[in-house]
Amino acid sequence: MSTTLTDDLGRTTIAGWYMRLAGNPCPRRNHWQTKVIYYRAVAELLAARPERPLTWKTIVGAARPHGCRSTFYEVTGVRARHAMIGELIAEGSMRSIEIAVRYQRPDPVEQLVDETKVWAFWPYRQSFAERAATLPPPDLVPAELGDVLVAWAQRYPALAAANSYRPPAVAVEDLAFLHRGRLAATRAEGRLTDVIRQALHP
Repeated sequence: MSTTLTDDLGRTTIAGWYMRLAGNPCPRRNHWQTKVIYYRAVAELLAARPERPLTWKTIVGAARPHGCRSTFYEVTGVRARHAMIGELIAEGSMRSIEIAVRYQRPDPVEQLVDETKVWAFWPYRQSFAERAATLPPPDLVPAELGDVLVAWAQRYPALAAANSYRPPAVAVEDLAFLHRGRLAATRAEGRLTDVIRQALHP
């Protein structure tokens, strides 16, 4: 397990979705660049005024250099291109479907917030994944994963608190994966939600 764990974490469903889109070398017709414009807008709006409800109009207005309704709905919502939820459903494993059910939302703004959490958490997640080969078998939440989740939540407190403190879906997938089928994604989500709440309200 320890010799292949880092590689295995690089092949989880959400990691594959993220790296395939973010790794597109073509600057033209690059949907990831459009997604990032909207992720940044969400993160900035929440950081500036966390008490103000997000709407598609406020997000489009904050998307720079220019946002519009049509690209907003290409990035999020039921007809979104390359949505994280769609990737989880298409993968079809019990773990992926369980995460998809937990994170599938009828509100496109909430769906965009969930994807924004994964985008903002990604550098922290990769730091954890690179050290994963040295991890012992997990007990509840590995300290290394808890540490990077706390660091992320403290860096993005409003984003971390959004959607009822729900953790980045990639962290839920990683924790469930580390337990090799012995921890349901629902329980993994609950444990990580507790870590975020404690980090923001010690």
